[in-house]
Amino acid sequence: KYETLVGERGIQLSGGEKQRIALARALVKQPAFLFLDEATSALDNVSEKLVQKALDHACKGRTTIVIAHRLTTIRNADQIYVLDNGSVIEQGTHETLMAKEEGIYQAMVKRQQMVKIQDDQDDTISIQKAEEEDANLI
Repeated sequence: KYETLVGERGIQLSGGEKQRIALARALVKQPAFLFLDEATSALDNVSEKLVQKALDHACKGRTTIVIAHRLTTIRNADQIYVLDNGSVIEQGTHETLMAKEEGIYQAMVKRQQMVKIQDDQDDTISIQKAEEEDANLI
């Protein structure tokens, strides 16, 4: 909806809604340079996938610098720099960094994948429990 009241300074918006609005405002201006600092950190997994797809498209043809801990947001980057205490310790594409045995980036990606699998399992278990509780009520 347009012209929806969202409270003073967007107080009625969730963190994810605020992030999506900020991204939309930045992209409408069609900047030559785009700086994204944890641009999807407040989004759930489903929203992140949708926003990331739009960002991948929006970043084409412009210089984009992305700061991210959620590594799915940088997977398609032309160049990834892994920093430790302000120094570059690894750099390359997602594929080259994943091929590096015992690399820091590879370890971080694997760790995040394990957490995501656990989160997905927790979501599935929660859905199953809710369905069982509903069945018991009937």
